[in-house]
Amino acid sequence: MTSISKNLEQHDQAILKKSEAKKKLTTKTAIGEIVKYTLLIIITTSFAFPLFWMISSALKNDPQIYTIPPVIIPIPAHWNNFFEGWTRLPFTTFTINSIFRYTVPVTLATVASSMLTAYGFSKLKWPGRDILFYLCIATMMVPWQVTMVPLFITFRNLDWINSYRPLVVPSLFGAPYFIFMLRQFFMGLPEELSDAARIDGATEFGILFRIILPLSIPALSVVALFRFVGAWNDYLGPLIYLNEESLFPLALGIQRLRVIATSMGTSANAYPHLMAVSTIVAMPIILAFFFAQRTFIEGISLTGLKG
Repeated sequence: MTSISKNLEQHDQAILKKSEAKKKLTTKTAIGEIVKYTLLIIITTSFAFPLFWMISSALKNDPQIYTIPPVIIPIPAHWNNFFEGWTRLPFTTFTINSIFRYTVPVTLATVASSMLTAYGFSKLKWPGRDILFYLCIATMMVPWQVTMVPLFITFRNLDWINSYRPLVVPSLFGAPYFIFMLRQFFMGLPEELSDAARIDGATEFGILFRIILPLSIPALSVVALFRFVGAWNDYLGPLIYLNEESLFPLALGIQRLRVIATSMGTSANAYPHLMAVSTIVAMPIILAFFFAQRTFIEGISLTGLKG
C-alpha cells in the first residue's frame, strides 16, 4: 500500500508540474501576443496617420489649419473644399491626361511587353538566352538619373518633346524588373503543360495565351498594379517632357496648385484645397490596393527566385 500511495503522489506531482508548465507557457504566449499586436498597432498608426492628417486637413478652413495646438478632427467639416479645390485648376483635364494618355497605355504596354519577353527568357531555348537575360538584368544597376539627359536629347531630336510619346513608347520594350519577376514566375510553372500543348500542335503564342497566362494572373496583377502606381504618381518624367498646362497629368497639377497655395500664404483656403485635391488623387491607389489585395499578396508570395 505504501508503494502504491507513493506512486500516486508522484503521479499527482507530475500532473501538477505539467499543469504549471502549461500555465507558464500560456502566460508567455499571451504576453508575446500582446507585445506583437501592440507593436503592429503602433507601426500601423504611424503609417496611417499621415493619410488621416491629409484627409483631416482637407476638411478644415484656414483658421483651423494654423491653430495651435492642432485641430485633429475639424468641427465643422468643410466638405466644399473638395469641389472648390478641384475647380481651382482644370483637374478634370489633368485626370483625363493621367488616365487615358499616360497611366493606362503605359500599364498595358508594360504588362504585354514584359510578359512576352519573360516568356522568351523562361520557356524558349535559344542560343545566348541566359547571357542576354543577364544583360537585361544588369540594366537595373544603371540609375534613371544617368540616362535622363541622353534620353531627353534623343527625344528632342525626334521632336517628341511636349508630348506623351517619351513617357509611353519606352514601355513597349519591357521593364527589366518586371521581366525578371515574370520570368521567375513562369519558370515555376510545370514544363509538362507546355510540352503537352506542343504535342497537341499548339504554337508558342497559343501556349502563352491559353496555358501560361491563365495561370499567371496573380503575377500579372502585381506588375499591372506596380506600373499603374508608378505612372499615376510619376512627377519627374512629365515635368521634363511636358510644357503646356493642357497636357499636365495630376502630379503636375498638384504641384501647380502647391505653387499657388505657397504664393497666397494663409488666404483663400489654399492649403485645405491642396489637401482636398491630394486626397482625391490618392483614393484610386488606395482603392486599387484594397480591392486587389488578395491577388497582390498571392502574386508576391508566388513570385520567388526559382531557376
